[in-house]
Amino acid sequence: MEGPAAFVSPSLGRRAVDRRESGLLLSHAMQPIADPSPEPQPPVSEPGEPAAPRGAPADPPAEARDASAAPRPRRRTGPPSLFGLTPDEFGSRLVEHGHPRYRGHQVLDWVYRKRVRDPERMTNVSRKLRESLAGLVSLALPEVAEVRVSRAQDAAKFVLRLHDGERIESVAMRSRRGVTLCLSSQAGCGMRCAFCATGAMGLRRNLRPEEIVAQVAHMLEATGWEDPGYNLVFMGMGEPLANYAQVVKAIRILNHQDGLAVGARRITVSTVGLVPQIRRLSREGMQLGLAISLHATTDEKRRQIVPLNERYGIEDILAAARDYAAKLGRRVTIEYVLLAGENDTHDDANRLAALARSVPCKVNLIPYNPVPHLPWKRPTEPTVQRFADWLAPRSPAVTVRWSQGTDIWAACGQLGSRASGR
Repeated sequence: MEGPAAFVSPSLGRRAVDRRESGLLLSHAMQPIADPSPEPQPPVSEPGEPAAPRGAPADPPAEARDASAAPRPRRRTGPPSLFGLTPDEFGSRLVEHGHPRYRGHQVLDWVYRKRVRDPERMTNVSRKLRESLAGLVSLALPEVAEVRVSRAQDAAKFVLRLHDGERIESVAMRSRRGVTLCLSSQAGCGMRCAFCATGAMGLRRNLRPEEIVAQVAHMLEATGWEDPGYNLVFMGMGEPLANYAQVVKAIRILNHQDGLAVGARRITVSTVGLVPQIRRLSREGMQLGLAISLHATTDEKRRQIVPLNERYGIEDILAAARDYAAKLGRRVTIEYVLLAGENDTHDDANRLAALARSVPCKVNLIPYNPVPHLPWKRPTEPTVQRFADWLAPRSPAVTVRWSQGTDIWAACGQLGSRASGR
């Protein structure tokens, strides 16, 4: 598939793409899909209603499953993917095969700026390199198995099928504030957060840098939503800091001027609290945003929701967050999923405010999004607003994230659920 002019679906073949007035590029394969199951309606809990019973807390995950511990993907055959090489690595590969280093800049300009992956169309590249490029690097992207577009046309979920058959999901969203692309860092997740569909899958494997960069390339090409200030958030499938080396390399490719040139301040990494990796990230020399998925105000409660808390408690995580904020001069974000009857009381708000005051941060409240077969409930809108009102005067900054894409199972905590055939 070359550029944004066409979209390939295994069932529909190549279809023409038309640009709608809304600015979204949609092929027939990307039209809103009618789900045979009823549209998800977030279960809500009325004030005073008892919470659903919970089982015993899960055992904590084995040491956060960094790249050395995760299952390894089957090796790809053929040359390395261009999307997994830094510009310096690509230039060195060209030099090793008898081409001038500056040709790397030309090729990357075609691929990342002009969205051209056919060497024959790279008209300022030498004939010798155009004829040999396919043997030096792969310019292919993973297959798009499925795309679902929300009824509001403000969110699109992409399901990519990787070379070994694993499927990952990523989401493009737009609002008046701009465009945000939500990226996955693993197939599945080993953190087992109790309310999350991806956590219920378990960890399948870590993603390679090229599989992360490919998500951005696909979403920009297919939607046409690129704007000068689009944001990247590592809040999709997986725990980014458990795949540390591959995620950081992907970020360096995305951030490089010869890559997609996404400013580091427009990239946010979310974590459930891998303390050593948070401290390591603060030393990478990049102005990345950091989001801490807290979700509870006491260690006892958090152990039930986020099993990793058995290893790294709330104070350990916030100490690392304070260090990160001090070194980078940036506020961190505390993410807090509101679960009806579990963590949405006045006492929770008071404790959360005290925790937030101890860290240069803003608090992002996320009303729970439904996941099939899980017992958690979403608080009513009045309950959410009341919690925010309790919190706001006592906390540095508070926002409520009303998630986009719930009708296509693309909202926070829903990736990997039944909408993609799982």
